[in-house]
Amino acid sequence: MRQISIIIPGMSILSLLNPASIWIYFEEICSIPRLSKNEGKIRQYLLDFASKNNLESKEDEVGNILITKPPSKGMENRKTVVLQSHMDMVGEKNADYPHNWSTDPIIPAVKDGWVTATGTTLGADDGIGIASQLAILSDKNLKAGKIECLFTVDEESGMTGAINLKADFFSGRTLLNLDSEDEGILFIGCAGGMDTVGTMNYLVIPVPKDSNALDISVTGLHGGHSGDEIHKGYGNAVKIMNRLLWNISNQFKISLADFNGGNLRNAIPREAFSTIVFEKTLVVQIIRWINDFYQTQVNELGDLEKDLKISVTETNVPAFVMDIESQKKLLNALTCCPHGVIAWSHEMDDLVETSTNLASAKFSENHTIRIITTQRSSVESAKNNAGAMVESCMKLAGAEVVHSDGYPGWKPNLTSEILKITRKSYVKLFGKEPSIRAIHAGLECGLVYEKIKGIDMISFGPTIKGAHTPEEMIEIKTAQMFWDLLIDVIQSMPVK
Repeated sequence: MRQISIIIPGMSILSLLNPASIWIYFEEICSIPRLSKNEGKIRQYLLDFASKNNLESKEDEVGNILITKPPSKGMENRKTVVLQSHMDMVGEKNADYPHNWSTDPIIPAVKDGWVTATGTTLGADDGIGIASQLAILSDKNLKAGKIECLFTVDEESGMTGAINLKADFFSGRTLLNLDSEDEGILFIGCAGGMDTVGTMNYLVIPVPKDSNALDISVTGLHGGHSGDEIHKGYGNAVKIMNRLLWNISNQFKISLADFNGGNLRNAIPREAFSTIVFEKTLVVQIIRWINDFYQTQVNELGDLEKDLKISVTETNVPAFVMDIESQKKLLNALTCCPHGVIAWSHEMDDLVETSTNLASAKFSENHTIRIITTQRSSVESAKNNAGAMVESCMKLAGAEVVHSDGYPGWKPNLTSEILKITRKSYVKLFGKEPSIRAIHAGLECGLVYEKIKGIDMISFGPTIKGAHTPEEMIEIKTAQMFWDLLIDVIQSMPVK
């Protein structure tokens, strides 16, 4: 098993893990704020790293960075390999955990063979990819051909780094994407995606006298990556909250003063909050009804969402609520709006072909409601049709709807040279066959292939669970396997 010895003053707990080179860099990265569209500090860190290690670097107009490691002596005739990861991360935290994403570091911890964080996402997606690139770039003993390390911006919120990438920004035509989350699986294809966003206006009306108000919260859900985990049946906090409100509004005369559910377009909503107003005499009946509804959800979701909580507390009565007609339209639109798997692949077993994620619904300024959804599919026409389904629900409620430009899928190539090389390395190292699959999540590979036809690509990584949630964690033993495989593939690159 290949190790690199690095001595750092004040070594932390992660530096005691293997492979040490990856974990040391990963912990440094955890200290750098790097949410999507706010990657300035991590970009500077990478440029400083290149300068300290006497490596050539460059940055394009949108912030993508390329750092180049020249070939070892005698390896100049090997094909150039491009290692690719994204700089940004998803910033999710528990509602009761104080964390400033602009200034505060992520605090990693080791627990039962995994590295995790306290109260926030860990950022292993894709901090572990960045860390592995830095470990390779700084390795003085690695014997390999030319290596180009590509770090893209804004993968998580729009893939604008990959969208604006120029074909001549790097020279290699074999690319290893380091943004996968399942050890033992080699990914050779991915879904395309798009966003469908609806905006509704509403009127505000004064609250009658002798009213009472309740704050309702749906918390404790698993959440998760809207591509990797959409098929697992986890609860959607926006859908659950809306179901509660839709039903309770048919039982009692209530008015909606606030609705705030979900946060990120590519995460299944974990939490949702609302405030309702009603006649004072109904408070006991409504609280009892909400408690009964909670038991219904517990029975339906079972052990899949064993930490689900639906809480209700009395609160100060607001001065205004939304008008009743807009309230009906909103609740009907969210009830109609699909969420989850729409179709399974006919070509690959156990692969989701098409899905949609109802990501968030929030009251905004100027008396508007913004509903954000994401569609994914390995079939372009099916992706567009899923977007049309969502659009029709929103338009029936009078919303203005826009679709993002989206990004293309990556079509599998079973005759790929880099697939053959990586598969051979995996069997040699671990004595077993890897799985070869496409992934329902979106990878930047589709956009890269669109710009550089014929580029040969593969994606692999260690095992990461709970990406895009505060339960995100990376399995330590698979980080070593990922590292060993990455090194062997790089050293196995053929001659030009």
